[in-house]
Amino acid sequence: MSWNPFWIHYYREMKKINYIITLLLILIFNSALANQGGTKIPDLEIKMLNGQRTSIYKLLKKGPLLIDFWATWCTPCKKLMVHLDDYHQKYTSDGFQVLMINQDTPRSLGKVKSYINSKKHKFLVAIDPNQQLAKKLNGQIMPSLILVKPDASIVWRHQGFMPGEEKEIEHQIKLLLNEKRKVDE
Repeated sequence: MSWNPFWIHYYREMKKINYIITLLLILIFNSALANQGGTKIPDLEIKMLNGQRTSIYKLLKKGPLLIDFWATWCTPCKKLMVHLDDYHQKYTSDGFQVLMINQDTPRSLGKVKSYINSKKHKFLVAIDPNQQLAKKLNGQIMPSLILVKPDASIVWRHQGFMPGEEKEIEHQIKLLLNEKRKVDE
């Protein structure tokens, strides 16, 4: 059975249309996530990697917070961590902190601790083995970033990571810190 040239052309055009529709849906979804300015983050209790408990609002008392959902098996997460640790250290004098919320299973907790210790990261690390925080904060796609003002307003969201995007992440952090400085003056 041979294909009619009309059907071959039709099939190729439909593939292009499906591709364009998929791209448009992704763009719409990402812009909806990015434009959540003013939405308040809930005050959720967090279990830290060291076993202590805290809450998002307690962390926000120090200043702006960048939350990232990650897992040890997530290669883009690991690439992003290097940059987030740099930002955590670079802007800590402004009260800025990075909170990394791990999504590995309870059985992998030892792997999480050894990975963090081997890299000597300085950012805050929490665990969410049953993905309860991820579900409440829409962080199931990893990495998933949420930038939060000290008043708990979400100012920016981003999902995924490709090399080069660290510049946009730092730009968003700087915008928030500049806004904070103007308010403090």
